[in-house]
Amino acid sequence: MAKDYLFEIGTEEMPAHVVERSVKQLAQRTEKFLKEKGLNFKCTKAFSTPRRLTVLVEALAEKQEDIDEIKKGPAKKIALDQDKNWTKAAQGFARGQGMTTDDIYFDKLKGTEYAYVHVKKEGKKTSDILLGMSEIIKSMTFPTKMRWDSHDFEFVRPIHWLVSLYGSDVIPVKILDITAGRKTAGHRFLGDSVVLANSSDYEDALKDQFVIVDANKRRKMIIDQMNKLVKKNNWQIKPDESLLEEVTNLVEYPTVFAGSFAKKYLQMPKEVLITSMKDNQRYFEVYDQNGELINHFIAVRNGNKDYLENVVSGNEKVLVARLDDAQFFYDEDRKYPLSHFVQKLDNVSFHDKIGSMSEKMKRVNIIGDFLAKSWHLDKQVVSDFDRASQIYKFDLVTQMVGEFAELQGVMGRHYAKLAGEKDDVAAAIAEHYMPTTSEGNLPQTTVGSLLSIADKLDTIITFFAVGMIPSSSNDPYALRRYAYGIVRILINQSWSLPFNDVLPEIVSALENQTPAKLPKKAEQEEEISLFIRDRIKQYLQKNNYKYDIIDAVLASSQQDPIQILAAAKVLQLHHDDDKFKPVVESLIRINNILKKAKYKGKNIVNKDLFDNDTEIQLSEGVNDLSKIDKLADLYDGFVKLQPVIDLYFETNMIMAKDEAVKNNRLAQLSDVAQLSKRLGDLSKLVIK
Repeated sequence: MAKDYLFEIGTEEMPAHVVERSVKQLAQRTEKFLKEKGLNFKCTKAFSTPRRLTVLVEALAEKQEDIDEIKKGPAKKIALDQDKNWTKAAQGFARGQGMTTDDIYFDKLKGTEYAYVHVKKEGKKTSDILLGMSEIIKSMTFPTKMRWDSHDFEFVRPIHWLVSLYGSDVIPVKILDITAGRKTAGHRFLGDSVVLANSSDYEDALKDQFVIVDANKRRKMIIDQMNKLVKKNNWQIKPDESLLEEVTNLVEYPTVFAGSFAKKYLQMPKEVLITSMKDNQRYFEVYDQNGELINHFIAVRNGNKDYLENVVSGNEKVLVARLDDAQFFYDEDRKYPLSHFVQKLDNVSFHDKIGSMSEKMKRVNIIGDFLAKSWHLDKQVVSDFDRASQIYKFDLVTQMVGEFAELQGVMGRHYAKLAGEKDDVAAAIAEHYMPTTSEGNLPQTTVGSLLSIADKLDTIITFFAVGMIPSSSNDPYALRRYAYGIVRILINQSWSLPFNDVLPEIVSALENQTPAKLPKKAEQEEEISLFIRDRIKQYLQKNNYKYDIIDAVLASSQQDPIQILAAAKVLQLHHDDDKFKPVVESLIRINNILKKAKYKGKNIVNKDLFDNDTEIQLSEGVNDLSKIDKLADLYDGFVKLQPVIDLYFETNMIMAKDEAVKNNRLAQLSDVAQLSKRLGDLSKLVIK
């Protein structure tokens, strides 16, 4: 008879951001363990609070299924050597079935004798197998781990208790000096310990002790209470899933309350207030019906409503202390011109192996001016970029950012506006950090986009220059994210940037004008190009392009994200068309002929050597295609040219005896092949 199995790991308070992923890991590892052991079950449910990780396995079978079957092994001639001794193949076969060679017998199958064993095993009891749950605890991984007492074992936080119940039976799983039982802990301040009679009692028993073990139910309680409070006061709140997840995993029994602060603090930039509330105190900011930030906040208490007024008062005092500090920093920073802060950047290190922040800003200015010229950007954009690149890191040395690091860029924009800088210059100071995450928001202004690319490109170049290149598992300076951000911004702005051609020019410009340590060897620049190329692949994968299309467009020598994406779009659009297969096959055939002929592509087509209309038609078609810029139109051109190519092959012997005619025809095919390479290496495509 199947019974539910409950396994709980009780710990000291875990960081909120690891709770959800940790309990998912526990559930997944438990499912894998049970499946590997051949135990049938209905499903698993995960429960978690800051002090516990729990998995409930529903309808877990009482034992493994019995095994009674015949297993076929190697042929007799392989199982026995010339002296009739058992071979390693036979020994391995028997061992793999948990048996010995004494258990092997031979029988014929379709005229050939094979080795067989009769495997008959009684399934193990579930209660015996579950003792291995301790291995799951030992195998779990976390961003950071702790050791405690004199133990070498590491876990996310010290383990205080274990619960292991199969129905009403205790399974004495042991880890260190802790043996699992049926006793769990209630709320740290409001509840008592609970002795569970049965695994099915878990959720209700802990609810009576002020612990809501279902994170989804805690989340709903928070949302419902917040909505009730907002409706009562005619407020608004903006959804923040990450903060909601965090507070859900900070409490075991949530009670929502509201607090307030003096209106005078609203004179500061709203980002300062929001950071003080959200990032520092885990409060939700509140808005009026017009969407304006007001002097109230909503927070979540880990407990019930008892003495709630004291909790509100205490939280208000803590927040006001933070806001007083912020107000002081804000007032002090505004006493100085921007130049005061910019001068300080001479003594601020970007990295000790690379140089100062001032040197970085000079390099960024050079890179940005180079890119602006290649993209023919408007003079006003260039002028605004030049100004932004001269000052954009200044807020790093302000007192506000020194205390609230999350506001870098944000305060730069505010202070720049107060100093009378242009809107685009001020915006670029904030936007140069974008995107701050892999799929984060992109800069909205042209100046901000240019500054962001130049800043990130400088970081990548200089870090590669001093040998701090990301490994397969280590990227401490987030260079992959920077490169991916560059790719996304280029695509968003439709800016062409063939890295293999441009990087040597950028590096040369930097080496001639700055003392910074930069790549001096061509292979380093190529390495950077390939590094960014991998991020283009990442972009295509995230946007669901077919794997063969990604392989095709990245196999070409093209390293411009815009052109690579354009080629991928064309191939993806037509991949399943009726005409796609014949077009691609004809182009692949051309490339195969050129490869087999080892043609170097040095000949120029000589029309005087044409001796039939198909050569003329192909020449005219190639001439028309060479004038096409858009890859979508180029593909359409190949569709029209495909019958001409087929007729060309039917009419002409490519490898003609006349050397001049042969080279002329190969030259024609080479022209077609060169045009097809704009779409990628079509031989990588999987066509049906």
